[in-house]
Amino acid sequence: MSSSSASSDRHSAPTRIRSAELADLDALVEIENRCFDSDRLSRRSFRHLLTRGRAATLVAESGGVVVGYVLVLFSHGTLHARIYSLAVDPAARGLGLGRDLVEAAEDAAKDQECSEIRLEVRKDNAEAIGLYESLGYRRFGVLADYYEDHEDALRYRKSLASQLGLDMVRVPYYAQTTDFTCGPAALMMAMGALEHDSPVALNRKLELRLWREATTIFMMAGHGGCGPHGLALSAWHRGFGVEVYVNDRRPMLLDSVRSPEKKEVMRLVQEDMIEELEAHGVPIHHRAVQPDELAAFFARGGIPLVLISSYRIYREKFPHWVVVTGFDTRYVYVHDPFVDEEEGESIADCINMPIPRREFEAMSRYGRANQRAAVVIYPQREEETAGD
Repeated sequence: MSSSSASSDRHSAPTRIRSAELADLDALVEIENRCFDSDRLSRRSFRHLLTRGRAATLVAESGGVVVGYVLVLFSHGTLHARIYSLAVDPAARGLGLGRDLVEAAEDAAKDQECSEIRLEVRKDNAEAIGLYESLGYRRFGVLADYYEDHEDALRYRKSLASQLGLDMVRVPYYAQTTDFTCGPAALMMAMGALEHDSPVALNRKLELRLWREATTIFMMAGHGGCGPHGLALSAWHRGFGVEVYVNDRRPMLLDSVRSPEKKEVMRLVQEDMIEELEAHGVPIHHRAVQPDELAAFFARGGIPLVLISSYRIYREKFPHWVVVTGFDTRYVYVHDPFVDEEEGESIADCINMPIPRREFEAMSRYGRANQRAAVVIYPQREEETAGD
């Protein structure tokens, strides 16, 4: 039998995709060398990723021979996976293995509870671009001079979340316009979803007005954050029902400042806010809220604002507010008022952003004290009438 006939028989055999093993190292290096003229992964890199790297390497095997691979990277504490490399032996192309490998990579990312998968592809690789776009990947950026031969890379992403189901609330989106108004922006979105008779005008004037009302501190040295009590008061004064959930009776967000003077001002401001909430009869629950409780809030017509630590998404240690818009068995969906344009994000990326439930619970806390807070906004309450 000629070598060409043997190759034909091998690639017509059933193909299976499996996790790569250290014994596949030689085959992986051979495919890498046959598929790429530059930007090749070294034998050392493959060995590291197979043994110690935070990655999944999957191979396509036909007739007992490895004919392709895909390498997926996972970053600790983030929601994104990345297809780092994909290669199919030239002799095995045209059999749909590239598509099979990408779909296997997506399954591996879901197993790691990633909500999105990203990749880079050469600008001149029309075949690969066609494959990714046919699988639902959406271009979101360009990396100039990315490859060794100075070719640009196109950046693509795909959401791995399930289709939005019935457990969603239609929440208008508003992007914060300053570094310190995530809380007001989140509150505006919740109020906009609940005020149907006279819709809230979501604009910067309202954003800054709410910040002035809800902020814990404002001094010449810097801006303070908006805590749960201030946001709750702003909602109450506009006629909405509101509940506050905090797991800590101590002042919130003190870890965000260092000055003892600021800490004291924050303590006094929050103390005053709490006294006003209590005078109005606003419930303040001293316990954390679990993701499973969100369903009960939705059933009662409420929309939660949740305080998170942005470190697990943006690698920055600052408190951040998001609006919960829905959930399914795997994800909590949120509107994130922060659009990270430096990372190529657009508003579309921040609407109904899926976060795995376990990850959401882990990020729903802030500071060394692990303070947790949520403010649940309900439709406009009926004001008490005279004589009642």
